[in-house]
Amino acid sequence: MDIKIRIASENDAEEILQIYAPYIRDTIITFEYEVPSIEEFKNRIRKISKDYPYLVCTLDEKIIGYAYSYRHKERAAYQWNVELSVYIDNKYLHYGLGKAFYTALIEISKLQNIQNIYGVVTSNNINSEKLHEYFGFNKLGVYHNTGYKFDKWHDVTWFEKRVNEYYGEPKPLLSIKDIDKGTFNEIIDKCCKMIKL
Repeated sequence: MDIKIRIASENDAEEILQIYAPYIRDTIITFEYEVPSIEEFKNRIRKISKDYPYLVCTLDEKIIGYAYSYRHKERAAYQWNVELSVYIDNKYLHYGLGKAFYTALIEISKLQNIQNIYGVVTSNNINSEKLHEYFGFNKLGVYHNTGYKFDKWHDVTWFEKRVNEYYGEPKPLLSIKDIDKGTFNEIIDKCCKMIKL
């Protein structure tokens, strides 16, 4: 089996959307109601990957999961903060993909001079809560009854992890395109070895 993690491209949109669509249709993990079009999804990939890591994991060249970081809020003072998202094909849950993706995104965030990483978990998503606890995220709090899906209101829990120190003026935010390729590849190689298929 050939397992790889790599940067996603717009050409991956259809395969990625095949993973994401069941989360929209069948779960409360995402609060989207409608599956986006391929073109809309390509735009999302394009927008995020302009500055942030958008990763896919492939097994024998088939995408089995994806993950990305993205800017937490738009105001200038928030630019050193990101949120993380991970989605895995249901057939490949519990093989370490989530941990591999989070390790990669956290390490890359450090290189980008990110200060804080946030995770947002819908109520009763125990696997995601455990993932955040494993990586030392602190529970910030709960937005009660904040999302309405499948004829019910749902809570959302926010998690936070500091990844760089707050001493003085922060270093400029680096685009994913400005990260040293050798260092990036070392991170990715290490994370691929964490996956146990």
